[in-house]
Amino acid sequence: MKRRKFIKGAAVAGGATAVAASTFPSPAFSQKRIEITMVATWGRDFPGLGTGAQRFAKSLSDMTDGRMNVKYYAANERVKAFDSFDEVASGNAQMYHAADYYWKGKHPGWAYFTAVPFGFVFSEINSWINYGGGQELWDELAGSFGLKCLSCGNTGVQMGGWFRKEINSADDLKGLKMRIPGLGGDVMAKLGASPVSLPGGQIYEALISGAIDATEWVGPWNDSFYKFYEAAKYYYYPGMHEPGTPCWHSA
Repeated sequence: MKRRKFIKGAAVAGGATAVAASTFPSPAFSQKRIEITMVATWGRDFPGLGTGAQRFAKSLSDMTDGRMNVKYYAANERVKAFDSFDEVASGNAQMYHAADYYWKGKHPGWAYFTAVPFGFVFSEINSWINYGGGQELWDELAGSFGLKCLSCGNTGVQMGGWFRKEINSADDLKGLKMRIPGLGGDVMAKLGASPVSLPGGQIYEALISGAIDATEWVGPWNDSFYKFYEAAKYYYYPGMHEPGTPCWHSA
């Protein structure tokens, strides 16, 4: 597929990335020490996504003997989770760690670099990014915002989600308020549900208060950290919405 056609088509059609600003300040290079502020959409010490981001930040410092000095900020420590993109695109920080479908409102193309319902599993999306032209498309999209994106892990197939009521038919989804971002949220909207995009740290409170009726997140290990089982009785597998979700870092 032609790059221009993809980007234009995504605009019409409407797990975790580390992203960095496309250029670092020249004084940092001239001093042989690069100061990097890294922001994330995950809470501090959140299993898998958060701990992976923290380990990545530490590894950058360790592997460069401190020439890259990375200061890591979890969600809400420097900016709110969903403000991470703007913090880096504006130059206030140099890197974020997130799932790029969170930025679908800025350009629909971002969603395709996280997950497509019934789409690629982890090995397939990694192959597309690295060997099938995906990185080039990603570079074109990210470059228009002054960013450079790279893969930084994958959650694999995610669970269908936690529901406060039992789901027996498509009719049970009508009017359901569900936390589900990206293209998966678009699918649920077509089925009559009302998709809501929330960062992980806000899901439990919204679910237990009844502000939302259901949520997807990742899987049993990750979900248990947030204790969703206290707020919702029904847990469904597998999820069609994220068959292999990459996490990204952007700079």
